[in-house]
Amino acid sequence: MKKLFLLFAFFGFLLTSCSDDDTPPATTTPPEPVPENFSAGSADFSNYVALGNSLTAGFSDNALFVDGQTASYPNMLATAFAEVGGGSFEIPFMADNLGGATLGGNQILGNRLILSFASGSPAPVQVEGTGTTEISNVLSGPFNNMGVPGAKSFHLVAPGYGNVQGVPVGAANPYFARFASEPNATILGDAVAQNPSFFSLWIGNNDILGYATSGGLGVDQTGNPDATTYGSNDITDPGLFEMIYTNLLGALTANGAKGVVSNLPDVTSIPFFTTVPHNPIPLDEATAGFLNSASGYGAYNAGLTALQQGGAISAEELARRTISFAPGEGNAVVIIDEDLTDLTSFNPALINIRQATAEDLLVFTSQTIIGELADPNDPTSINGVSVPLADNWVLTPEEQTAVATALASYNTTIENLANQFGLAFVDVNAILNTVASTGITLSDGSSLTGVYATGGSFSLDGIHPSPRGYGLLAGEFLKAIETTYDATLPDVEPLDFTGLYIK
Repeated sequence: MKKLFLLFAFFGFLLTSCSDDDTPPATTTPPEPVPENFSAGSADFSNYVALGNSLTAGFSDNALFVDGQTASYPNMLATAFAEVGGGSFEIPFMADNLGGATLGGNQILGNRLILSFASGSPAPVQVEGTGTTEISNVLSGPFNNMGVPGAKSFHLVAPGYGNVQGVPVGAANPYFARFASEPNATILGDAVAQNPSFFSLWIGNNDILGYATSGGLGVDQTGNPDATTYGSNDITDPGLFEMIYTNLLGALTANGAKGVVSNLPDVTSIPFFTTVPHNPIPLDEATAGFLNSASGYGAYNAGLTALQQGGAISAEELARRTISFAPGEGNAVVIIDEDLTDLTSFNPALINIRQATAEDLLVFTSQTIIGELADPNDPTSINGVSVPLADNWVLTPEEQTAVATALASYNTTIENLANQFGLAFVDVNAILNTVASTGITLSDGSSLTGVYATGGSFSLDGIHPSPRGYGLLAGEFLKAIETTYDATLPDVEPLDFTGLYIK
């Protein structure tokens, strides 16, 4: 079977849609003069500190690098704040634009993604080169951008999260280790020590993201508030999230600081989950016939039918688990689904497999293996066809429910606490849902959509926004701040930022 690259069929439009990303659109009318009546309102932006994770740090294209950090939404906010008394905004910059990093000279963080045309079909690959960022070279702060890629809500209050000695064993975060004030410091402590007059807080995405991107391999820890027992891909207990978030806002506002907080987007609506179709398999007549025969899935289907006729499973269960292929395009991949009823006590051959449906979300990285040989020496071992995809390649409806339930609880907590503390609130969830469903029209008539690479909103990792996407969000943060604090601030023009780094 030929390698599947159906995912990138739309790249014929790539150069047209992205070639002039760095050039402002032509206009026949001169721009309006910048108004001079900016005002901070009731807010004080003289010392702005931003807390969060990769979304705050400016992470994009699967890495943190200088250009991305410069295009972070907090840096955009700080630029606007500078017009109304905002002070300097210090960023713990990486050493270069490669994005990788070393520890003791050994590379531990991968380089950023770029589009490669080497195979003839555009595909994201890591940029070549050895990064010059050494994690053990601790920077001298303090820093206003306290965004730490990978941080979950409870990591912001975890002592030692920035201890370089803990990085090799996974007990500390390499990004925070670069700029923590001392080995036992906390992110919150280092932020509060700066006595911010204004803050932004966008945290919680990673409390569910790892579970989702791993295809639900983690554990839903709802009901368990002990974070020391969690795995890296687990869903954080909503009760623990509420306690942590309350403590964060209590500490940040203790000296009268004002701020802005954001809720969390629906992670299942981002390109990482919406790009790979559930049915990308093309088959010729001979291959489809073989797969349906007794030498393929015919015996498996016959075993299921026998159980249904004997009353062991329902007709609905039989239909859900029956595997069938047809000549032509549009065949669904075969997946392992651990949520299916275990039938191996009836027949050891009836393992928990089925074909994917439109309700299943295949993770973006699955496109690298679908249609490829699981065993290079066996031409019949085709991933997603004769060899079912493992559970980590797909987020099933049951797993999506776990994500959605936690997300709804987190977002209720964030909005309620924003109101309780009198803070500006940004509904990023609604904004990015609009991007995913209809797109958002920009000032030149173009649109930001959720289409991978060419949509302009997201970077090549399919998870983090592009600089243009961050620009859209920064504008929404400014609107919320203006409304809450009666301020008048400069706008952020998303078109001033690229929708896709092309080199």
